[in-house]
This record gives sequence, structure tokens and C-alpha cells, in this order.
Amino acid sequence: MENQLAKSIEERTFQYQGSLPSLPVPSLKESLKKYLESVKPFANEEEYKKTEEIVQKFENGVGEKLHQKLLERAKGKRNWLEEWWLNVAYLDVRIPSQLYVNFVGPSPHFEHCWPAMEGTQLERGSIILWHNLNYWQLLRREKLPVHKSGNTPLDMNQFRMLFSTCKIPGIARDSIMNHFRTESEGHCPTHIAVLCRGRAFVFDVVHEGCLITPPELLRQLTYIYKKCSSEPVGAGVAALTSEERTRWAKAREYLIGLDPENLTLLEKIQTSLFVYSMEDTSPHVTSEDYSEIFEMLLAGDPAVRWGDKSYNLISFANGLFGCCCDHAPFDAMVMVNIAHYVDERVLETEGRWKGSEKVRDIPLPEELVFTVDEKVLNDIYQAKAQHLKGASDLQIAAYTFTSFGKKVTKKEALHPDTFIQLALQLAYYRLHGRPGCCYETAMTRYFYHGRTETVRSCTVEAISWCQSMQNPSTSLLERHQKMLQAFEKHNKMMKECSNGKGFDRHLLGLLLIAKEEGLPVPELFEDPLFSRSGGGGNFILSTSLVGYLRVQGVVVPMVHNGYGFFYHIRDDRFVVACSAWRSCPETDSKKLVQMTFHAFHDMLQLMNTAHL
Repeated sequence: MENQLAKSIEERTFQYQGSLPSLPVPSLKESLKKYLESVKPFANEEEYKKTEEIVQKFENGVGEKLHQKLLERAKGKRNWLEEWWLNVAYLDVRIPSQLYVNFVGPSPHFEHCWPAMEGTQLERGSIILWHNLNYWQLLRREKLPVHKSGNTPLDMNQFRMLFSTCKIPGIARDSIMNHFRTESEGHCPTHIAVLCRGRAFVFDVVHEGCLITPPELLRQLTYIYKKCSSEPVGAGVAALTSEERTRWAKAREYLIGLDPENLTLLEKIQTSLFVYSMEDTSPHVTSEDYSEIFEMLLAGDPAVRWGDKSYNLISFANGLFGCCCDHAPFDAMVMVNIAHYVDERVLETEGRWKGSEKVRDIPLPEELVFTVDEKVLNDIYQAKAQHLKGASDLQIAAYTFTSFGKKVTKKEALHPDTFIQLALQLAYYRLHGRPGCCYETAMTRYFYHGRTETVRSCTVEAISWCQSMQNPSTSLLERHQKMLQAFEKHNKMMKECSNGKGFDRHLLGLLLIAKEEGLPVPELFEDPLFSRSGGGGNFILSTSLVGYLRVQGVVVPMVHNGYGFFYHIRDDRFVVACSAWRSCPETDSKKLVQMTFHAFHDMLQLMNTAHL
């Protein structure tokens, strides 16, 4: 009886989805007031005055009409933004997504059980696959704990997009295919795809009703690895997924037209739980320097990545692992969750399999042999060339700051995330001599299908503090006061954004309503200050907190003369991964990280002097 009771009160992963509040539409007056405040650091008096007039005119005119239409739209949808955001931020974008949109991250196992070691790729691969499959099974059975903030459940919908999900290229707009089902919803795919040396294989991970074990997975991986090592390299059809979107859509249509069987093979990859990518390279990594593994995760062999899959689990020759994920269906916190789960299991078991060594008689992996011709081979060649050209321009600096971490900032009652954001503002200001418009991700998961909102970290208060730090005549006391004001402002914005009171998504909604109604683009969006302050995806600093676990990630910069700046926080350290483009003469990711670390020290000094 007790057991039954425990079962009945046990929360299911998706049980609160029906009762989450709808995404609210903020007040127009408030949004425009916040917007005006956010452009101040980037304007002189005259420019600001002009923008103020434009905003006033918008608020009293077309803005109010568009806002009313947005409220109408919100009445009929639990999330007025969801479909728009997916299309505008991801599916309409035509640049190659594998390099320019996907996010990547290394698995942290090398820090404990699994240091880099040649000859371990297959055995470790079988164990890491096993833990990933167990996570899939937890999700299928809705046994994954519901994320909460205090007692408030958060939206879990993005977790449905982790497995058996794939983006399909379209001529003008891509689409997302999701084949995941919970056990109560019915059958879902049970195979994984493995890419190795330009070839593709699939095999089932469930045999006679239960998951295949690490020794059985090892047999499958060994079969694939030996076959690929002793035979010629494959055509590398997967490389097409790294191409510009419309070009890939046309190449895919041609591939299907060449032989209808090619569609069946594509569908096997698209519906697979995830793709397991076997690389031949061996990146160098230490717990102080992650730069090389990040570059290899983003810039690695496009013939062993399916860029459109929501999850590519990447395995390197020296027993290191990582992931490359399509950003359209979910945000990085989903990946952080599974990566942490797997890392904890590897730690618990000391990286070994302690169960039965018995290998059942399971079918061997099936190779997916595509029909190709000269045109397809040429398309593959072109795709690889453009991917490698873009990848060679990427500069990543990923280092660990070990002097202190969360413990110290907490002791000072300073939020560690805000601490890093302000240090970055100071670093950018010192390096470039001007404010850097900045996007920090806020989560809106209190709401149905909520994803993100923009926190604009480059505030008037932050810049006033940066200027005081650069002015030798400013007293330490004044610097300290200005720093605390900047902290307070940032914390307030983060809270508002998470509670659906940000303004960037609201402005986007108003712009999209105008477009849908066939109205001219309102002047507010054409104003030079709109894009100079980051609007329309023009943020110089694109940043996000990856979390408080051992998991780290990175994305490329939003703009050519910008940076991607991603970090995670531990008790005793901050880990930062920063991306930039080598072809931009004014950016240098290594320098920005170094300057940020200097800023950490300066801020600590400021806190210590304030106590004297």
C-alpha cells in the first residue's frame, strides 16, 4: 500500500504543463521606458533626444495599435511568442547553422575518471552511451524530476526536444520534426545513428524489451569502427548539413530525387534518438584550458556530424567527449541537465561497467548507403570547403579563473552571475574604450513553453561604474558605491525579465505584427540607435550563464565584430569560454578573457577596501 501511495504522489516530468500560466504581454509604456533607458549608453544628447521623440510618437500612434493587436493574439495562444521566435530566431535564418547557430560543449569526465587516453574511445563510448540511454528511458517514463524555482514548477517542454528530433531544411524556412513520445503516449523510435569516417550506421538500443548493455554497445561500436578502419572512407553525406540552409534544402531534394531509398535513409537518421559521432582527432584539454576541445567541437569533421540533429554526442580518439546541438528546438539548459546526469553516473561508477559481461545475440548495425552521383559528391565537397573555411576563422579562448569563485561573492552578498556580467562590461570597456551592447539570457520558464528573454547588461549604471574605474581621481568609496548600484540594477532587470517583464521580445512582437499586417516598418526599428544598442540581433556581446555545475558550452558571436561569452560558476572558480572571429582585426577572445579575469581581481579588491 505504501509503495502504491508513493507511486501515486510521485511527480511526472510533464504533469504541470497544462497548468502553467500563459506568457504575458508586458505594458507598452513600461517596455518603451526600459528600451529608452537601454539605449542611453550608446547615444550623445542629441541622438538620445531624437530617439526619445521617435519613441513618444510610436507610443501615442502606431505602437498602441500594434500593442492592441498583440494583446488580441495573446488571447488565443498560451504563448504568443513561441511560433514567431522559432521562425525568426532559427528556422528562417539561412546561414549555415552547424557552425553559426549550434551550441557545443565538452563532457567534464576528463576532470576526474577519464583523463585523455588513446585506445579508450570505444570502451568509454559504450559506457557513456549507456548512461545517455538511461536518461532517455527516465524521460520516456516521466521520471525526470520537474525543475522548480522554490515550489513553482517550470516549463519542461524543451526536454521533449532532446531525443528523436531533427531540423529539416526548407528553401525559405526550415521545419522541426519531433518523434519523441513518453511511454504513456505510445511508441517512439529506439535506434541511434553512428557516423564514422564519412559513413552512417544505425542500430536498435532496445532488445527484447530492455536496453542493450555496455558490453553489447561495445560490440556494435567495435563492429562499426573496424569496418570503417579497414575499408575506404564514405561519401560523407552528413557534411551537407553544414551547408547554407537553402543550398542544403536543394541538395537534399536532389538526393531524394536521385533515389527514393535515400529518403528512407535520411528518415532513419532524422528519427534516431541522437547521433553518435566518432572523430579521429584527439584534442588537448586541461581543467584550466578548454580552448582546443571547443574549437574541435565547433569546427570538427562535418562528415561525422548531422548538424540538424538536436543532439550529436561526439567521441574523440583519446577518450574525450562532447556535444554539438541544434539550437532551434531547445536551449542549453536541457543539454546541461543530461550532461550533468551522465557525469554523475560516470563518477558514481568510477567510469566502469560493473554489470554482466554477457553479450546477447543482437542484430549487427545496419549501414546506410546513399545513392550518390557526381553532383552530390560535388555538393559534399563544396559543403566541407565552406565549413572548414568558416571554422578556420574561429578563435576560442576557454580558461578557468581559479583565484576564487561563488563562495567569495556570496560572502559579500553579491550575485555571482551579476559579478561576471559587470566584470565583462569593465573588460570590454577597457579593451575597446567604449560601452559594449550586451545580451544576457534570462529564462522565462515560469510560463507555458517559455524559453528566453534578453537582459541588456550594458546599463547606464554599469558604464558609470566602468568610467569611475578608469578615472584615477575617483575615490575607492565612490567606485564601490557605483559598483553596488550597477549590481542592483542588473539584479532587478534579471528578475523582471524572468517574470515576463522584459522588453526585447515585446518589441519583436510589435514589429512582427506590423509585418503580418503589411504595414511599413515603424520608425523606432529603423532608428540607428535601435541597432547600435543591440536591437535586431546586433549585440556585440552575446552572453549566457551555463549554470553552477561542471558543464560548459559556447556559441559563436552574434555579429562579426562581437564576442560569444559563456561561463559557469563553481564554489572555487569561474570557467569562461569566449568566441570571436580571427578576420575581425578589433576583437581578440583571449585578450577579453584575460581582461575579465583582471576585472575579477579589481572587483574583489574594491570589496575588500570597502571593509576597511
